Amino acid sequence: MSPRKRKRTGLTRYWSLGFFALVMLVGFVVLPSMAATRFSRDEPKKETDKKEEQISKLDTADYDRRMIALANYPPAATSTASTSAPQPRRPWPPAGPYPKAGAILPFKRVVAYYGNFYSTKMGILGEYDEAVVIERLKAEVAKWNAADPTTPVIPAIDYIAMTAQESPGADGYYRFRMPEEHVNRAIAMANKVNGIAVLEVQAGLAPLQAEVESFEKYLIQPNVHLAIDPEFNMKGGEKPGTVIGTVSAGDINRASAYLARLVQEHDLPPKLLVVHRFTQRMVTGYESIEKRPEVQVVMVMDGWGPPAKKINTYRGFIAPEPVQFTGFKIFYKNDLKPPSDRLLTPGDLLKLTPRPSYIQYQ
Repeated sequence: MSPRKRKRTGLTRYWSLGFFALVMLVGFVVLPSMAATRFSRDEPKKETDKKEEQISKLDTADYDRRMIALANYPPAATSTASTSAPQPRRPWPPAGPYPKAGAILPFKRVVAYYGNFYSTKMGILGEYDEAVVIERLKAEVAKWNAADPTTPVIPAIDYIAMTAQESPGADGYYRFRMPEEHVNRAIAMANKVNGIAVLEVQAGLAPLQAEVESFEKYLIQPNVHLAIDPEFNMKGGEKPGTVIGTVSAGDINRASAYLARLVQEHDLPPKLLVVHRFTQRMVTGYESIEKRPEVQVVMVMDGWGPPAKKINTYRGFIAPEPVQFTGFKIFYKNDLKPPSDRLLTPGDLLKLTPRPSYIQYQ
């Protein structure tokens, strides 16, 4: 081979090697960048797919069946009368979206012990040592499991994490937030019974939504839920305890939207939002209360007295204004004040239309 030919061949080799190196550089630098761009563009779609997958994991047939069972209407009677006669309106179960997978209701029933560690008068949590409270709670759970074996019970520690006060305090809001160690203690008790914690808010004259959000570091925990007590939400500036307070659909919707955002951002199971009620004005605009896959709203009958009075209150203020789920509160002491001579039993409450999903003992 001539020297000139060898030189041309060598140059060709150098050009080939240079081109190969350039291709490799493009592969290492450009392609990963393109892949990253594609991944970024796919993120919104993946997030949507994830939400759809979470709903699809829900057993919707079981959900529907359980909701009808909770409605607890008697079977339609056979009759020789005309079938064209108008049928009575049945507001239960209310319409609404399916919950995100992991929802407690209607797959389980919640049985909760209520109170505050500072007070022996505000409920059982402050009356007895922790070991006694836990054993008594387990006994109530067993009663409910026996009364309705089709709906497993999840125990709950329902702790008043913010209490309305007789004195205004430094900020004039007539409310007191419990110390962190007490809130953590309530959550730890719930963990000991493999249950949930529910943090109650009695806002007094403070802005309700701000007080709800003050508990965010607890509410982002999967087994911590929220309750609002309208009795001590004083919209008119009155001193708590002098008149019965109130919440509107807007108040409930703001709390619900906030909980829904926490569920979405932290990939949590749906939250319970428990609202107490024993008068008409304690909750206004029930028709406008929004329902979300991330939140389950429970309206709890909170009045005390003889069995007939309590059932009439439930039928008067809870059943006729359907939101989503219902609850019923039992007072170990006040419900036995004369003329009452007994407490309502699980069997009594399971006869109600609708059947309560949240049973609270004070």
